[in-house]
Amino acid sequence: QVQLVESGGGLVQAGGSLRLSCAPSGRTFRTYAMGWFRQAPGKEREFVAAINRYADSVKGRFTISRDNAKNTLYLQMNILKPEDTAIYYCAATQYYSGSTESRKYNYWGQGTQVTVSS
Repeated sequence: QVQLVESGGGLVQAGGSLRLSCAPSGRTFRTYAMGWFRQAPGKEREFVAAINRYADSVKGRFTISRDNAKNTLYLQMNILKPEDTAIYYCAATQYYSGSTESRKYNYWGQGTQVTVSS
């Protein structure tokens, strides 16, 4: 099985940067497709990024990457805006590649809070 743990969230001023990390464990990690989602209070969970795919709202500012040697997924977030404030989740699926649908992912981390002040 795959277990996911996110880290790197925090409080930052608008225009600042953060890097989120997701550390999966499991012998079959390399066979899973992975992505990032976020959810703000009172709003639905939304897609952020998968390998070679980005939500329009974060294109040019966020970058997803994967280090197979370290068994870690990253989300580099630059030029952060207050509207980026949310809990960010790492997710994985063994059946889909680059899906933007949260229900297609069957493994989830507990989330890490990102707060961007004005």
